[in-house]
Amino acid sequence: MSPERSALLLAGLMASAGLAHFAAPKQFDAIVPRSLPGSPRAWTTASGVAELALAAGLAIPATRKASAQATALFLAGVFPANVKMAYDWRHRSRAARAVACARLPLQVPLILWARHAGRQDVRRGAEGAGG
Repeated sequence: MSPERSALLLAGLMASAGLAHFAAPKQFDAIVPRSLPGSPRAWTTASGVAELALAAGLAIPATRKASAQATALFLAGVFPANVKMAYDWRHRSRAARAVACARLPLQVPLILWARHAGRQDVRRGAEGAGG
């Protein structure tokens, strides 16, 4: 898959995730690590806004490389929330535990996807050389 197409697909995923933070904020509030200052809702809102901004940046060729790098860093940064979710869901159903635990290793391919999305498509000479 070309980096351009990859970036647009990742932009769609990030936009969907960002919108989900506003459509169902309670589920995101619940996974905000308690050690963070401020309210969980503030972190939910901030991460939703960040995901929407990253999605927009991935969709625009001129900002794609920087946005792809920022997306990879963001995905690494939210990993503690996924750990908290897996821990908090340890007493839920087997299916719920499986979902929570599956999110942990899923961060690795998402981060690699973001890195790939910022690469130049040499066949077309797209923006974003390097990466």
